[in-house]
Amino acid sequence: MSRTVAAVSAVLIVVFVLFLVFVTNYYYSTIRTGLAAKAKTATGFFANYVSGSYSDYYDTAYRYAETFEDGDRLELQFIDTAGRILLSTNSMTTGGRPGTTDVSHALETGVTSTYVGRALSGERIIAVSAPILYSSGETAGIMRYISAASAADRQIFQACLVALCVALMFLFVVVSLNLVFIRSVIEPVSEITSMSKRIAAGSYGIQIEKTYDNEIGEMVDSINEMSLKIGQSEKMQTEFISSVSHELRTPLTAITGWSETLLYDEENSPDARRGLSIILREARRLTKMVEELLEFTRIEDGRFTLNVEQIDVCAELEDTIFTYRELLQQDEMELVYEPSEEEIPNIPGDPARLRQVFLNIFDNSAKYAREGKVIEVSVKPDTNCVNIIIRDHGPGIPEGELENVKQKFYKGSNAKERGSGIGLAVCDEIIRYHGGSLILENAEGGGLQTTIRLPYTATGET
Repeated sequence: MSRTVAAVSAVLIVVFVLFLVFVTNYYYSTIRTGLAAKAKTATGFFANYVSGSYSDYYDTAYRYAETFEDGDRLELQFIDTAGRILLSTNSMTTGGRPGTTDVSHALETGVTSTYVGRALSGERIIAVSAPILYSSGETAGIMRYISAASAADRQIFQACLVALCVALMFLFVVVSLNLVFIRSVIEPVSEITSMSKRIAAGSYGIQIEKTYDNEIGEMVDSINEMSLKIGQSEKMQTEFISSVSHELRTPLTAITGWSETLLYDEENSPDARRGLSIILREARRLTKMVEELLEFTRIEDGRFTLNVEQIDVCAELEDTIFTYRELLQQDEMELVYEPSEEEIPNIPGDPARLRQVFLNIFDNSAKYAREGKVIEVSVKPDTNCVNIIIRDHGPGIPEGELENVKQKFYKGSNAKERGSGIGLAVCDEIIRYHGGSLILENAEGGGLQTTIRLPYTATGET
């Protein structure tokens, strides 16, 4: 709205200035034209009575000034060829010199001349000087009409005041229409846009309040219906995943248990033991996927909770590193840990959930960056948070995929192993529940850098 008002104001200012120039020229031109016509008529009269002597000119001028009828609004002056005022209807100016260009120009050229400006007294005037000629053609003197510009200025001021009022009224109408437009169109559309972004971000099922019965109201109905149907579909999907995951847990537990039992049976042949190892590994992988799916459905259903207590986050991290380092060594990978040089205060958190996050990120780094051989872990505190930085030396993630890797079921183009695609989504939700943030970015020199930011004070959901 501010841009519209500024544009309209600029146009109105330009129009007002042009109107002021037009009105000023119109009034001054009208007065000059009227005085010039009056002077032409009067000098024509004088030409019939002034024969060729100065006394004739003076006597005729004296009688004309005595009978001048417009003395209340005009000043009449008779000026000699030397530029001095011989007679004037304003006796105070008699004997002086006007000193304006209209008089000198009329004496020099013999034609009627006008002047708009200030007199010697400082008053703004409009003057017309017309030469009076003897019958011989010589200049006898100058007849000069003078009108105060104050009357014209008053009329110009009144006209401009009216124009200014009209402009302000027009501006008021524009502002009022803009406010109506904003309330009826812009604000509803902005609200709809905001809610649509929330729906697109995953808040399926939310409804936009309908306050209009026009086309905007119809659009709100359509978006609400879409949101409701997507929410229902999402709920059905979550319930299906939860149901299937529960059904898979029991047989997978049995498969894992019997595989472990049979694996230690020395009577099995090497090929059988190899096959049992493959079954056990795949069963454990499927069990982990099922656990992730169940975890995610709890988050989606709102059944996810944290058991928050004051914890030493560095100790929890170091315990996780100690556990996972042995597994990495089996794959000939190294985990390098750089503790913080500063003391980290205890923070509110769920130790089991945070260990789950650490393990999941370590596991991702190990799976997708095996050729890097090294995973680096460091702890760096700042003013409000403790930052746990986990960096691998793998291929990293293409820049176009970074914003998507935390979405559920998303698998990047660099994924080398099978998985559910929801591990990072679960981690992101756990950290969000702690009031922190999970940041993924490509590190300088290659590899993926994951930063876990956890606040010193409780700000998340529990």
